[in-house]
Amino acid sequence: MNLEQIDKQNVLNTYARNYVNFKKGANATLTDDKENNYIDFTSGIGVVSVGHGNKRVADTICNQVSNITHISNLYAIEPQALLAQKINKLSGYDMAMFFANSGAEANEGAIKIARKYGEINFDSKKYKIVTLGHSFHGRTITTVKASGQKKMHSENFSPYPDGFSYKHKLDELYETIDDQTVAVMIELIQGEGGVQPFPKEDIQKLAAFCKDNGLLLIIDEVQTGAYRTGEFLASNLYDIEPDIITMAKGMGGGVPIGCVMTKHKDIFEPGDHGSTFGGNYLSTAASLEVLNILDENKDSGVLDETIIYFNEKLKAFYESNTHLFYKEVGIGLMRGLRVNDEETLTKIYNNAFDNGLLVLKAGKITLRLLPPLTISKDEIDEGFTRLEKAVASI
Repeated sequence: MNLEQIDKQNVLNTYARNYVNFKKGANATLTDDKENNYIDFTSGIGVVSVGHGNKRVADTICNQVSNITHISNLYAIEPQALLAQKINKLSGYDMAMFFANSGAEANEGAIKIARKYGEINFDSKKYKIVTLGHSFHGRTITTVKASGQKKMHSENFSPYPDGFSYKHKLDELYETIDDQTVAVMIELIQGEGGVQPFPKEDIQKLAAFCKDNGLLLIIDEVQTGAYRTGEFLASNLYDIEPDIITMAKGMGGGVPIGCVMTKHKDIFEPGDHGSTFGGNYLSTAASLEVLNILDENKDSGVLDETIIYFNEKLKAFYESNTHLFYKEVGIGLMRGLRVNDEETLTKIYNNAFDNGLLVLKAGKITLRLLPPLTISKDEIDEGFTRLEKAVASI
């Protein structure tokens, strides 16, 4: 049997897969089993932040696995403590962290922190969390309900936990806040919702409102964290200090890891939360090396140069194809192009693959680009050459 037959016979049908068989990767270039190469403008949906086959990360993982892979959170884990210290240093915040295995788990932790905060700090219980329409916070039963996209709330999986409400516009969030509301949870740049950044002044207004009214501000940085926007956190870019921040995706470079961090350092006590695998030696050692690499690239100016170069190429491509696209969106290396209709987006997506370029869709009409943060200028050039070929026949 070939790969497609084995997969379809043994793996649950949860993804509309393309059955290319990738065998190796080098930075932003992938090679399949037929020796075809592809430029990767997706980085595994924002995960492979320091590129495929990164030697420093590979060596770190190899050295760690050769000693201790896992020992449980019943004992102190040195790379976990050092990673938390590194995140505090890079973020400029003073927070305590819990390490999980994914963004959804990190967001579950954020919701639990908010719920406990609302239980112990008020005479009357506060538990409701306000989120945005078109938001995406994960695939667990609770984070699906926290996501503001109706398509996520299938009756197949109901009933869902209560306590969540949504508004499509940022300035409408205030209307849903009542005496039982404990927190507002948002992405500063909606990823799955269409690469939609919110205006800085609106976010700062919301942050001030939450602070003045005793509400927690939860910022989901699962996709925007770890320098995706050019700064370590999008929260840094927006000049706000949230009560709770979640991260995942790019912080592990491909190794599963998530993190929830909060300035309410004493909110949890032993037994309130936990994870068998979360924060183990392997994941935190790998993440620490990933952040070291990205920190060095930021300090040296390499990251900023890469962002500028990529976005100059993107702008030129957009301006030469305004018959297909009507808006350029995003920040840093979290970019998108609004397409005129869904059918055209699907054609571009498929044609790009046929021309050896991996891209993403977001929302209904956004072509999403999330290249590795270490992508080279040559790979950027080749990627846009292939994208031009993909749209030439449309």
